[in-house]
Amino acid sequence: RWLFNQAVCTLYAFCGVLFGLCSLTSLTVLSTVCCLKVCYPAYGRCRDGYLIYTYTPLLLLLCVWAYALMFAAAPLAEWGSYGPEPYGTACCITWKASSREATLYILALFIFCYLLPCLLILVSYSLILWTVRVSRRAVRQH
Repeated sequence: RWLFNQAVCTLYAFCGVLFGLCSLTSLTVLSTVCCLKVCYPAYGRCRDGYLIYTYTPLLLLLCVWAYALMFAAAPLAEWGSYGPEPYGTACCITWKASSREATLYILALFIFCYLLPCLLILVSYSLILWTVRVSRRAVRQH
């Protein structure tokens, strides 16, 4: 059973959701950046390359954390909720929706924090594989 009070349960669940979403969102951004660099190498070039390479990663990292924080903080603003897991040994998102708002949060979490990132990763790596295959054929012909 959960040994601590509800406040610690909420903090534990918030940290788990925040770091989990940061992880998947970071992987999504990395796959997208790799796709842009492999499939569209001229994309993002400018005369002052120093600024691009200095500030773009920081901006992307800030966006990743802001995106994850937005969804992780939603239950704290009472859009969804945190509570003990079914076995009661840890805390996470309360998956049994008790209201329409909770159902919408779970649906938004599924679409924007699972389905969309997974699709972007799949599309990015598919484009990379296709680009490598096409360039390999071009090298063979020459």
